[in-house]
Amino acid sequence: MQAMALKAPGGLDRLELRTVAPRKPGPGEIQVEIRASSLNFHDYAVVTGLLPTEDGRIPLSDGAGEITAVGEGVNDFAVGDRVLSHFFPNWVDGRPEAGKLGGVPGDNIDGFAARTVTMPSRCFSRMPANLDFAAASTLTCAGLTAWRALMVETHLAPGDWVLVQGSGGVSIFALQFAKLMGCRVIATSSSAEKLARLEGMGADHLINYREVENWGDQVLAVTGGHGADLVVEVGGSGTVAQSVRAVAFDGCISMIGVLTGISGEVPTAELFHKNARISGITVGSQKHQLDMIEAVEANDLQPVIDSHYPLSELAEAFRHQEAQRHFGKICIDI
Repeated sequence: MQAMALKAPGGLDRLELRTVAPRKPGPGEIQVEIRASSLNFHDYAVVTGLLPTEDGRIPLSDGAGEITAVGEGVNDFAVGDRVLSHFFPNWVDGRPEAGKLGGVPGDNIDGFAARTVTMPSRCFSRMPANLDFAAASTLTCAGLTAWRALMVETHLAPGDWVLVQGSGGVSIFALQFAKLMGCRVIATSSSAEKLARLEGMGADHLINYREVENWGDQVLAVTGGHGADLVVEVGGSGTVAQSVRAVAFDGCISMIGVLTGISGEVPTAELFHKNARISGITVGSQKHQLDMIEAVEANDLQPVIDSHYPLSELAEAFRHQEAQRHFGKICIDI
């Protein structure tokens, strides 16, 4: 089978397509023919060396495919089942703990940039019945992160205000989930074209952050001084000050991304004055994923896919991601 491996210390020019032999499943394992994956910032950090990993690592944390063989003792899956990977194979349920957040595919262990994988059955859930493999593959990191931000770590109600930043995978899923809940959404972007597309998806108010530098003030104006009950923060240090300005009293900033830097100043006085909180979020549990799948099926939610690349052009797919021209998820057809 073919697999894309990463030579240490990383770099897009150090991705190498190799031919490797698939492994038969042992007790408790399943063999899955991977049909699709999708790119996340976490994957980019791995392949560019920002997150160092072992030489020869097979990247990509998202995987959707079909079971081709099952090992002894596997009762929850059968050959032919369509399955979806778990970002955290060890986090089944409950609150996050250090011991639950290891074993991430494409980082701690080999991931899904391969035609066939053999892993413990606990590394997978069922796949949504209403989605194809590419669409389903977008859920396991970006979709689940947005789901946890809106459905688990905050207590939103219809009519509440949600602020989403940009048009990457997490932000678009957050917009979709927010509208399913009956929330009002403010979307920011530096692109008029992308803002128009976000409006077409249901965003109630739009802010071009290149034209409006202090966009936190505009959020307050738009909401009549109330602010955003939830800010889905993907920028990091470069945007968190405006997020604190924008958040409502007793609101939440879900800290998800670090696109503008890994550290910076936080207006702590304004944060505690508002009795607001910053909640760090790293994807979610297997129970969260199953809940999300139920919602995706019940509402026939369709993930937004920007583009498709074959596995052999994985480096080009990452360059497209790096350029930040995409709207939604970049998928890899395997």
